[in-house]
Amino acid sequence: MSVVLVTGATKGIGLGVALDLAAAGSRVLLNYRRDIEQAKQALDQVRELQPDAELIQADIAEPNDVDRMFRRIRADHGRLDGLVSNAGIANDGYALMMGEQKWRSVVDTNLTGSFLVCRAAARLMAVQRSGAIVAVASTSGVAAPAGQVNYAASKAGVLAMVRVLAKELGSYGIRVNAVVPGFVDTAMTRSMPQDQLSGFLERVPLGRIGTPGDVAPVVRFLLGAESAYVTGASVVIDGGLTC
Repeated sequence: MSVVLVTGATKGIGLGVALDLAAAGSRVLLNYRRDIEQAKQALDQVRELQPDAELIQADIAEPNDVDRMFRRIRADHGRLDGLVSNAGIANDGYALMMGEQKWRSVVDTNLTGSFLVCRAAARLMAVQRSGAIVAVASTSGVAAPAGQVNYAASKAGVLAMVRVLAKELGSYGIRVNAVVPGFVDTAMTRSMPQDQLSGFLERVPLGRIGTPGDVAPVVRFLLGAESAYVTGASVVIDGGLTC
């Protein structure tokens, strides 16, 4: 049974991925930052599909938390077959009015946090000479919409990081890819003003918002043996928004 860590796994895309992987037979480790009640509810859902699922608390933006999380994975499982680096936040605003704290909070979680978990996972996978990493980016990192300077920069950085890691880790048998979702029905997009969301959806050729279920099978493919010759790729899942 493969062991897969999903960060930010208790809601939205992360939970959708965790459920999909559990249904496919993986032992899923669900990372969460602080909401233990939400985490327990997510774990109950995943355990209906895979009883061996576990919760692991860690703030991925904190190096000590990441170190602790991977020490536990190493001690309890001895290996890690897959990582889905999904945890992320948004805190939008225009650049001229954005304070340093708003910038740093988003970049620290979305980019630095992703780097910290990818580095820790790669160190474990390098010993076993195998593994797959999938980072969840965003079309904001490609299209760079106004009002998202921190979020867009962080997700563009994730896409660049994936390409670098694919080059550096291939010789260890580790593949690194990204998925690039567009508008997906999550708490983050539901917080957008309705008129703004409607305006964006008018530009989606498929005419609907995406779901975590649209993203999860692509993540599973990139983690699995069927994509054994795929690395350094960024798979866009946006209903045609950026085509």
